[in-house]
Amino acid sequence: MSRFLTGLLRGGGARLRLFSGALGLMALPALAVTSQSFQLSAIVTPGCLVTTGSGGALGTLNFGSFSGADSRQVSASFVPNASLSLACTPGVALSMSIDGGSYYATQRNMQRTGGSERVPYRLYSAASLAANSEIGINQPVSVSIGDSNAIALPIFGVATLTGLSPAGNYTDRLTVTLSW
Repeated sequence: MSRFLTGLLRGGGARLRLFSGALGLMALPALAVTSQSFQLSAIVTPGCLVTTGSGGALGTLNFGSFSGADSRQVSASFVPNASLSLACTPGVALSMSIDGGSYYATQRNMQRTGGSERVPYRLYSAASLAANSEIGINQPVSVSIGDSNAIALPIFGVATLTGLSPAGNYTDRLTVTLSW
């Protein structure tokens, strides 16, 4: 039996040494990487942004106040809403199109509030009001961008007073669509 015990202890001692050797490896301090880099990226896509403050109208085209007996053409320039701003990524090709409005028949019209009388008008993309700058119904018009953070829409109008218009407030509502 003593031989058996001696063999067991001898064999067990080897196992004990192996086990203590494994513990010794675990007790050594591990080498760690303390800094590492990583990559960041972003893709900026071309686009435009309309930022609104108070109100929601893009602006106004006000022809002014005239006698119902006036028979002539009157012009006006688009005045943007001060609480709105239009900005685009530099290099964007911006265009706009304008629908026919609420009272379109064969041309754009303003209609008297509370009535059916109309005053026809035309829109242009140049202050010269040249025929080749007339803005057709839903036809794209290029918008030049001087300052990509403060874009002005080139909209000018001419209303035709017929001399037969009853007194009142004449209005229309247009939708402008911007594309890029």
